[in-house]
Amino acid sequence: MTKSLVIVESPTKAKTITRFLDGKYFVAASFGHIRDLPASKMGIDIEHDFEPTYVVPPKAKKRVAELKKLAKDAPEVILATDEDREGEAIAWHLISALGLEKKTIKRIAFHEITKTAIAEALEHPRQLDLHLVDAQQARRILDRLVGYELSPFLWKKVRRGLSAGRVQSVAVRLIVEREREIQKFQPVEYWSIEATFNKDGQFIGKLAKIDGQALGQIGIKDEARAKKILADLANRPAEIIEVTKKKTRRNPAAPFITSTMQQEAARKLGFSAKQTMMYAQQLYEGVEIGEEGATGLITYMRTDSVNLSDFALESAKQAITEKYGKDYLLPEPRKYASKSKNAQEAHEAIRPTDLNRDPESVKAHLDRNQYRLYDLIWKRTIATQMPEAVFDQTSVDTAIKGDKQYIFRSTGQVIKFDGFMKVYLEGTDEETAEEQEGLLPELAKGDKPKVLKILPKQHFTQPPPRFSDASLIKALEEQGIGRPSTYAPTISTIQDRGYVDKIEKKFHPTDIGFIVNDILVEHFPKVVDLQFTAQMEEQLDQIAEGEKEWVPVIKEFYGPFHDNLKTKEKEVERHVELLDEKCPDCGNPLQVKFGRFGKFICCSTYPECKYTRPLPEEQKIIDDNAGVICEKCGKPMVVKFGRFGSFLGCSGYPECKNIKKIVKSTGVPCPVCGEGEMVERKSKRGIFYSCSKYPQCKFLMNGKPTGEKCPKSGDLLMEMKNGVIKCSNKECDFEKEIKAEAETVETIKT
Repeated sequence: MTKSLVIVESPTKAKTITRFLDGKYFVAASFGHIRDLPASKMGIDIEHDFEPTYVVPPKAKKRVAELKKLAKDAPEVILATDEDREGEAIAWHLISALGLEKKTIKRIAFHEITKTAIAEALEHPRQLDLHLVDAQQARRILDRLVGYELSPFLWKKVRRGLSAGRVQSVAVRLIVEREREIQKFQPVEYWSIEATFNKDGQFIGKLAKIDGQALGQIGIKDEARAKKILADLANRPAEIIEVTKKKTRRNPAAPFITSTMQQEAARKLGFSAKQTMMYAQQLYEGVEIGEEGATGLITYMRTDSVNLSDFALESAKQAITEKYGKDYLLPEPRKYASKSKNAQEAHEAIRPTDLNRDPESVKAHLDRNQYRLYDLIWKRTIATQMPEAVFDQTSVDTAIKGDKQYIFRSTGQVIKFDGFMKVYLEGTDEETAEEQEGLLPELAKGDKPKVLKILPKQHFTQPPPRFSDASLIKALEEQGIGRPSTYAPTISTIQDRGYVDKIEKKFHPTDIGFIVNDILVEHFPKVVDLQFTAQMEEQLDQIAEGEKEWVPVIKEFYGPFHDNLKTKEKEVERHVELLDEKCPDCGNPLQVKFGRFGKFICCSTYPECKYTRPLPEEQKIIDDNAGVICEKCGKPMVVKFGRFGSFLGCSGYPECKNIKKIVKSTGVPCPVCGEGEMVERKSKRGIFYSCSKYPQCKFLMNGKPTGEKCPKSGDLLMEMKNGVIKCSNKECDFEKEIKAEAETVETIKT
């Protein structure tokens, strides 16, 4: 082969790059890593400075042979893997696996797959950065040492099949500790009082002060005091005693880095971190754009730099002028400073490769989720180079005098210039809409608005929220744990290992998650210590910068870790959850044991005594579904428990493989067809309720039916997650809090 060989990671990237190279180059893909530590053994020589043994996995052997043949005939080999630790390590492994040591090798890297960037990289090839390789190798060896030595310990002390990871264990700890905060939380009752006034338009004020004393959140602690205040306010006139206006400004958020892109995609698009990185990878490596062919639409998606190149700033200026006009241009480009002290400013933030390529121009060529993510990245980038938004912020104090003086505070804002908000706002669009609705009529001191109504409302303080993808990534980032390439795999791993469940987009620790976390916190505190893990990340960064050698870093960690492990293997008893009940077969105590698909009750001498039975909650499911007959073969259906919960399977298995979902009925008849019952169902978006006769009857509702009818519309009432009863008819505005008695809601009119 007379052409130079260019090796990249993926075939998509290879296809995109081929467009920008002349006939002198042949582009091939390695399909990711082509060497790794062996799967069947540790593969690290601890006695000889932690020397790793790398092997070519079976799935990569064919590809390695093909690349060897291509490299043998090529005059030179150009390694064009990604410019981060992982990409550098892949390039290093390629040299060894393909026997390229004696070949002419060039290393090129680029932050975007465009003709200009690739031409620039080819003109300025560089040497392989062995410091980056060492940092990646150190992380891999460190994680292998922890996993291979700690996992067998968990097998012995809890159950087989468990595994432990360094960063993953810290993430589980955060989730477990948050869950315990929620479990310990004691809600506190408090009341708020809101008044609706009218003066050339309605506005609402919230009781803020009584006789000059600020109330605070729980100033009104019970219903009795709320009623007393209402009685004192009855039939009293109101007067505006203060109107404060001030101009406020708001700046746009910084361009995306990996973590903020994952957080925002979770908030606005409902993506998991893993989904976000998958779609970003597709946009980076190239998408077929009509006659243009395979085109890289965004810059590299693993970065902690908020820097934008001069080219990007000029492109943003052109796009803003064309789409929004000169009023939305900045006099000088806005530049951002990275919060991460290890961010590489030579790298760039995540941005479109061409800001003149707006989302609508490529929508026809992208699938729905690719388009939504590209739209998010484009708008975020454009917004960073637009002026700040300007508001007139107004605060109004309205006084009502009874035995005491009550001051109701109203706040609102008027957008004087939308600036960057014309394009993009950080956070959820729903919150933004609520903020913009707080507009007030023109009011002045001395005005005497009419009091239309005064309403008390019962509240309870809320526990801290469970972590979502966005908030967990934010917490890990704030603690200095993990790096751009690690957030998504960390979150995926703790779910795959069964340590946490994701329910309605929130992370809940499982029973096994609690147990494993508690063992690690008690006996291996350094492994799950947040500060220690952050310090280890800093040391890996120092290795990448050439400031530290990797072997001493591993040695400093491994010695104390290994010695502690040996001690704990002798000291720690196997985790056993004994019940205050004897085995009916042999008389020994019963215990709760973990199986492949969760807990079950068995004899403490198991497997010598083979007595087992389901947990009470599982037994109830079995009892509730007794007598169900297989509609395919006529044999009884039996309840089975799998990784994803319970289901009905035919007792004639394997001859009959019929299975059915177990449906949780509410006992409420369907209000539409009258034949089915409203049953609980689950989707990716959470729990909803629909008719058991689906698809014949397609009635559904997003709250749990109470069985009662709405007093206004006559439709079915439903209980929402926040404890509010609402009408299932979207056109009906009936709503009440379960804990609030109807008689406490008084209307006061003048």
